[in-house]
Amino acid sequence: MDYKLHTLSSGLRVLTVPMPGLESVTVTIWVKTGSRNEHPNLAGISHFAEHIVFKGSKKRPTAKEISIAVDGMGGEFNAGTTKEWTNFFIKVGKENLEMATDVLSDMIINPILSPEEIEREKGTIIQEIRMYDDTPMIHIGDVFEEVAFDGNQLGVDTAGSEKTVQSIKREDFIKYREEHYHLENMLITIAGSFDETKAIKHMEKYFAGISEIKDKMLGYEKFESKQKAPKLKLLNRKGEQTQLILGFLGDGKGYGGRFAQSLLSVILGGGMSSRMFIEVRERRGFAYAVRTSYERYQDTGYISTYSGVNTDKVEDAIKVILDQCYGLASKKYPITQKELTKAKGFLKGNLALGLEDTIGVSDLFGDQELFNQKVLTPEDIYKEIDKITIKDIYVEAKKLFVPEKLNLAIIGPFKNGEKFKRLLN
Repeated sequence: MDYKLHTLSSGLRVLTVPMPGLESVTVTIWVKTGSRNEHPNLAGISHFAEHIVFKGSKKRPTAKEISIAVDGMGGEFNAGTTKEWTNFFIKVGKENLEMATDVLSDMIINPILSPEEIEREKGTIIQEIRMYDDTPMIHIGDVFEEVAFDGNQLGVDTAGSEKTVQSIKREDFIKYREEHYHLENMLITIAGSFDETKAIKHMEKYFAGISEIKDKMLGYEKFESKQKAPKLKLLNRKGEQTQLILGFLGDGKGYGGRFAQSLLSVILGGGMSSRMFIEVRERRGFAYAVRTSYERYQDTGYISTYSGVNTDKVEDAIKVILDQCYGLASKKYPITQKELTKAKGFLKGNLALGLEDTIGVSDLFGDQELFNQKVLTPEDIYKEIDKITIKDIYVEAKKLFVPEKLNLAIIGPFKNGEKFKRLLN
């Protein structure tokens, strides 16, 4: 799988990934801004800005007219906001690429930003915030990042709070878009079946309205951990099950050892034959769900294990998870060549499955072009994975699994966390 990077006459970058055997194409517009780029008193404006462009544009003044245009192509359209980027995409049959580009560009460049729609959408977003708060197995991720990134905007929920969302006004959107929605900060990706020459002509035509930077772009505060001992955050909620994430602070997107760290997370908790799954679920029956993963931002990251645990067995589950982490790093539980081979197959196989969809391909290439110094193709990534040795994984485990990088988040029926603090120490 190959790609090309084009620069339009305006200076806007377009990354194309041809997939000739398909009938579909996905066009995505990326903006290199997310919740960590916000003023604290406007927390949630990136996510809100993502919502509001669907409510009407210059050519299609209502949400219904935008939806009719996409439905008329049998298309799929959506958007997403993270702590570091916002994107908007439409996936259609290959014959509808120009129409999809017309709809998407008009939404992004010419949103109406109606004050009435803004006020109405506040209610929708507040209900979204409440829904996630009332869903512990989802909310636990936010709680973990609150404790891990305490004092930094990375620790703030992407959706903001009810208070900050209620305070956002039309002029806030205008200023925010001037700060971030400009040529230097945006990228288009096209993945699927398309004629390269025609596709670039469509982008030139429909995205000509994106301007250069008008205002100083608000960057982000780099995360520098001051942590010297394990930290805990506990939310007291009634329930038969306790949600927890136990994790260790680590490295960001460009770190050279990231493939070894990814394999480490697979060995620990990737799949039904992983160490955490066998030890926590199969051998002890403490939980139904347990998994280990790695999350990366530009300047930091973390490896963490999530589990929904029988409330009576939370302490025992934490002991097992810690034992598996520290035991691997100390070689008490050594990595075998068979385990490494299996982990490599798991990682490469999951990547391959994700590339069957043009949306997944756009995500892989778009994220790399925004943040990495070099874009790796799937074939490049497979080669990097194959290079990793057991020794490489031990190096990362010893660096990551230390008490001064340890954080624990818990949502469960506990009034205080003293017994958990004792476990961590």
